[in-house]
Amino acid sequence: MPLTPSSTGGARTTWNYTPELPLRSAPFLRWPPRPGAIAKHLVRSWLPLRSRFFMLAVSFGIWAWFMPSLERTKHFELGWIFEVWLRNLILVTVVAGGLHVWLYVMGRQGDSLRYDARPFGRNKRVFLFGNQVRENIFLTLVPAVVVWTGFESLLLWAYANGYAPSITIGDNPAWFVVFLAIIPWWSVLYFSAHHRLLHTGPAYRHVHSWHHRNVSVGPWSGLAMHPAEHLVLFSDVVLLFLLPSHPVHLYFMTMHHGIGAPLSHTGFDALLLGPQNHRQARFELGDFHHQLHHRFIECNYGGLESPLDEMIGSFHDGTPQGDAALSRSRHERSSTRTTRRDTRRDHGAGAG
Repeated sequence: MPLTPSSTGGARTTWNYTPELPLRSAPFLRWPPRPGAIAKHLVRSWLPLRSRFFMLAVSFGIWAWFMPSLERTKHFELGWIFEVWLRNLILVTVVAGGLHVWLYVMGRQGDSLRYDARPFGRNKRVFLFGNQVRENIFLTLVPAVVVWTGFESLLLWAYANGYAPSITIGDNPAWFVVFLAIIPWWSVLYFSAHHRLLHTGPAYRHVHSWHHRNVSVGPWSGLAMHPAEHLVLFSDVVLLFLLPSHPVHLYFMTMHHGIGAPLSHTGFDALLLGPQNHRQARFELGDFHHQLHHRFIECNYGGLESPLDEMIGSFHDGTPQGDAALSRSRHERSSTRTTRRDTRRDHGAGAG
């Protein structure tokens, strides 16, 4: 992919850079099934220079070196809970903070592969402290890490006391691997469902609108949301009270939010590795499908591996035709609301 603005060859002016368009959902969601395309997609999604592989590697690392023993977690005690909190705080600071410094403070890629080149919000009353980045950092490091730690601690306590069914890798290796493969899809399905619900009525006005203050997003934006939304986001781990699992499954699940959200909100399509002016490897980061959601709001509630948007007609493929379709949909909804309002008013006048 050439490192030039609008990889679509000048068809768009809305974006500084786009991946190849139109966006398409994962091959396993399309009919008729194409086994070759499905296999290629699955292999690519687990490659080492992909976020999914990175999150899995971190999950194994935490289990091996930074997890409190289950003997300690039989009782809720401040010592081990503080250790979990501190580790999560350091982890998200290294990932989100490191990417922010590299991409935005040092600007080591300039605007290469950056979707939206507009600056972050500053001196705006809509943000805490009047600054988008400062608000994002606060909401990530304070409520997000607390909620993340709370759910993790709850599951470690449940494992230790037999309230969550657990397995070992040696006793059930097949299920261990199968469940690891299921978790990314479970995460995107859960996210799609609760995210769409957060876009309705009071849930959007009072809760989810906090996250949508971020139109131009950066690594700290991924977890910048109302604390109530943090509770919803991390609660997908309740699945582990129902299905036999290993602590690696718990960590892989929480990594999809704890570091997955910062990785997918970098605002860049990839992190370029290696010396400048040479053919560079790419660490895949961004999510243009979700970037479109931040720009246009009423589209792309799920992900490319979720069927939700195509089911409800909210899939935006990133093209000008997708812009036009979204505009028509908004106009139709607005007309419908106006008609209903006028009907209620006329009925009220007739009753009077």
